[in-house]
Amino acid sequence: MPKLSVLILAKNEEKNIQDCIESVSFADEIIVIDDFSADNTKIIADRLGSKVIQRNMAGDWGGQQTFAIEQASYQWILFLDADERISTELAREIQEAVKSNRQVAYWIRRENKFRNNSAKHGILRPDFVCRLMPRNGSRVEGYVHPTIIHPYSNEKLKNIMYHYTYDNWDQYFGKFNNYTKLAAEKYKKECKKVSFIKDIILRPLWAFFKVYIIDRGFLDGKLGWIFSVNHYFYTMTKYVRLYYLYRSNGKL
Repeated sequence: MPKLSVLILAKNEEKNIQDCIESVSFADEIIVIDDFSADNTKIIADRLGSKVIQRNMAGDWGGQQTFAIEQASYQWILFLDADERISTELAREIQEAVKSNRQVAYWIRRENKFRNNSAKHGILRPDFVCRLMPRNGSRVEGYVHPTIIHPYSNEKLKNIMYHYTYDNWDQYFGKFNNYTKLAAEKYKKECKKVSFIKDIILRPLWAFFKVYIIDRGFLDGKLGWIFSVNHYFYTMTKYVRLYYLYRSNGKL
């Protein structure tokens, strides 16, 4: 019978890692690739019976995920972030998919959740992510928003997983700063052109309009407005960083 390896990348996730691992307790193997956490992430994962491997990610998310694939012992792999949870219904559906052993890559509907607020539109609208697939021939490329490369046809599972995206504003702006920095560095490495008018003035306006109006961020009230405006600044900031990487190596 086919077996499943769950692959979790983590760094300083002591608040999340236990619930994450417990949500995939049905798996035959759980591997945590720990980016040398300074908290108790490794201790907790070890205690729960996971296989923990420490490796420096160095900003290369795709490289870290590909490394995780190489550590998997079994034919099927499931990618899971530390702040994500597999629902009971989805767990059963995943087990059925693995048992059937159809050579298909499955996309999973992901819903964003907060512990004290609600936002389901705009930038936080549900999305589908490719997470479950056969191990052979699969790899991941890209730094900030990596792409899973595989030779299989794609299908969608019916049930959902939950994404506890941000716990507090410090975490939010920490990711904001890190992701805009990594995006700019990636664009420069790819020799991506940047126009002050197009990318720093106009592109952020379109980004705001899309998430607030087209994707109905306005339905989430105050939080919808805040996240839509921050998406404007996120878009502008990564291109500002890129613009000045070209002009003065990021210096003011």
